[in-house]
Amino acid sequence: MHQFLVFVRKEFYHIFRDKRTLLILFGMPVVQIILFGFAITNEIREAKIAVLDQSHDYYSRRLTDKLVASGYLITDQYLQSNNQVETAFKAGEIKMVVVIPAKFGEDFFHQKKVTVQLLADAGDPNTATTLLNYATAIISSYQQELELQNNLPLTINTTVRMRYNPALKSVFLFVPGVMTLILLLVSAMMTSITITREKELGTMEILLVSPLPPAMIIIGKVMPYILLAFVNAVIILSMGVGIFGMPIKGSILLLLLECVLFVLTSLSLGILISTVTNTQQTAMMASMMGLLMPTVLLSGFIFPVESMPEPLQVLSNVMPAKWFIIILKDIMLKGAGLRDIWLQTGILAGMTLFFLGISIRNFKIRLN
Repeated sequence: MHQFLVFVRKEFYHIFRDKRTLLILFGMPVVQIILFGFAITNEIREAKIAVLDQSHDYYSRRLTDKLVASGYLITDQYLQSNNQVETAFKAGEIKMVVVIPAKFGEDFFHQKKVTVQLLADAGDPNTATTLLNYATAIISSYQQELELQNNLPLTINTTVRMRYNPALKSVFLFVPGVMTLILLLVSAMMTSITITREKELGTMEILLVSPLPPAMIIIGKVMPYILLAFVNAVIILSMGVGIFGMPIKGSILLLLLECVLFVLTSLSLGILISTVTNTQQTAMMASMMGLLMPTVLLSGFIFPVESMPEPLQVLSNVMPAKWFIIILKDIMLKGAGLRDIWLQTGILAGMTLFFLGISIRNFKIRLN
């Protein structure tokens, strides 16, 4: 029995001396609890909306203040005409537009009823439905407040219009998300495993003594995966359009070029993972655990980023998947051009260069 206890104590020593094991045992549960606790929620707070107030009277301003006072909505823009609605939606920040008609207060008290129009970006149907429910409830509360104050039967009707996804098909949300997830995981994981396999088998030294510089060796290793990942993207797009009826309102050429850019970003991330891991198993775990959960939770694929605490919103900005999902939705659903998505495109290009720069530097240091 004494020998058994000594053996168990030895195993404890091994575990406590291995920082990576301790990180998996104690660090991962803490991170998962924090992410799942704060990120997984259907409640939306401080969603950005635009207001097109065509009345500019006391009662229309009170309605706008009432919407903002709820804490669920933030007035990010005040529009001047209907022509600005499409531009506001394509900018990507606005989730809903509230259109208050001209002579709002006058019609309200003379005709005892008035109609407010709610326009929602239904590219994310769950978020759109939630925001419309919030706005409708707030407008109803405002109506009851005025009825009590004036002792009159007053009615504020709301007309709802879903932009970009009138049928509220959830597939319009999941096709871009699933496509992003597959391209990211497959490209990053396969690249990291390929390079670490050379290191694990000891054949990387043979490659290093070849006439090719280290940068060309890395590019040569990942070139087949660039082509295969692009084919994968085309297959997913074809299935989304042909089977699920996903529209492509923008340029197909621009969409394919953006897919190539995201594949390059994912591959560069896989190269970075391979430079800090020594075995295929470690590379696979880092690709799966380090990319899968953050991508699902923090990219806006399933859960709205706006509802998360501010630190997680900031953290979501370093997720390449977040920017690619925005690009896919804007091109496919809104017909956006490069002028509308230049920022997201620039961020992905910058991430690609950043990951490649660090990877090449680490590659030289570790293997020279």
